[in-house]
Amino acid sequence: MMSENAASFIAKSTVKAADLEHKRKLSFNIGKYNSAVPGGKQQFDNLHLARERAKNTKWRAIETLDQQLEEFELNFSKRGGKVLWAENSTEAVEQILKICEEKNCKTLVKSKSMVTEEIHLNDALTANGIESVETDLGEYIQQLDGEAPYHIVTPAMHKSKEDVAKLFAEKLGTPPNLTPKELTLVARNILRKKYVSAEIGVTGANFIISDIGAIAVTENEGNARLSCAFPKTHIVIVGIEKVVPSITDLALFWPLLSTYGTGQKVTVYNTIVTGPKQPNEADGPEDMYVILLDNGRTNILQDPKQRESLYCIRCGACLNACPIYKNIGGHAYGTTYSGPIGSVITPNLKGMESFKHLSYASSLCGNCTEVCAVKINLHELLLENRRESVEEGHVSIAERAAWKAWKISGLHRSVMNVGNGKIKNKVVNKLFKSWNKQRSELNFSEKTFNQLWRERFKK
Repeated sequence: MMSENAASFIAKSTVKAADLEHKRKLSFNIGKYNSAVPGGKQQFDNLHLARERAKNTKWRAIETLDQQLEEFELNFSKRGGKVLWAENSTEAVEQILKICEEKNCKTLVKSKSMVTEEIHLNDALTANGIESVETDLGEYIQQLDGEAPYHIVTPAMHKSKEDVAKLFAEKLGTPPNLTPKELTLVARNILRKKYVSAEIGVTGANFIISDIGAIAVTENEGNARLSCAFPKTHIVIVGIEKVVPSITDLALFWPLLSTYGTGQKVTVYNTIVTGPKQPNEADGPEDMYVILLDNGRTNILQDPKQRESLYCIRCGACLNACPIYKNIGGHAYGTTYSGPIGSVITPNLKGMESFKHLSYASSLCGNCTEVCAVKINLHELLLENRRESVEEGHVSIAERAAWKAWKISGLHRSVMNVGNGKIKNKVVNKLFKSWNKQRSELNFSEKTFNQLWRERFKK
């Protein structure tokens, strides 16, 4: 029986696949990235080697993850930082709410973070009477519109400048014909006031640096720096897989992330935060917390094959390359992480039974693997998900029977040769009705392979 999530995915993707205006906006915005990325790649003398080294570095980090995280905690704590461990999203939210209560927080500013979307932090804060303000422009646009992020890197990728101008006019009362520059200034004027009034700032982290006990944040707007510098308390929420062993690794990962994410040689702001304000420092937060989130990641870690997906640096390149994502967009997936990487990790993070359908939402063309900054074999991991879903019994009796019949006929030529093409077409197309819902009918040849062979080679 089809799960509720699968039914929702099919319904949403069917609508979006037929929405030509949505497809036009998405193609236009992805096209801008795709035209910029080749230029960014020119900074690498040997791009293949750079990606291979990055993959090997992440391999070492993930294979020794327990040691890396303990080293990070030790070094970070030496400078007065506090490390909290959250097994799931509930624990993470509870820890953040506890800190907010201790600091008497009324307003919280938040920079772009997919992990906070994963744990639905904004909803929890609002439910507890705390104003949570997204400070990334794309995230701010999505928050105004009441929508989740559409893309890992570009939250409002599906909106045109006219859409944003109309949204600002409806929500903020601005003139409906403002230019992108004017819209940015409107948002800046609103958000700057929030930075200085907020009691707490929340950010994610692109990397956890174990050897110096620090987190690294990559951005293009500077809002993350303001979110962690102005408020007296800085909270970082980050997945445990974001570890890199050494600060020297950033010399490789920062250019790879920027090139594969946006086509830049390096993003505008790259920040390393080593803890709260020290006695000899003039500014910075008085308290800093890092919450290390598991939330299903150790489920992936314990699987030798799926473990590779934890190498992901969230550049978003696989989304921009995927023909499925480019056809249906990010919201159709109904999950925090969309596209090929989302289809790989979500069934393992949130349950194979509820999300196995995402692993089938792929053409298996391999383009995602081809463009991955750290060479994750994404299309192979999608196949691995499919295999695991079958082994765990998440298939219907009808589907099992159909593949059993297919196997028997494929292994026995006499069975395949029974009946002519017209009879086979009638039987198969009426029997496998679910196949025809999204595909054209199967059309068998009128003559079998054996008959064609005999006719061609009569001697």
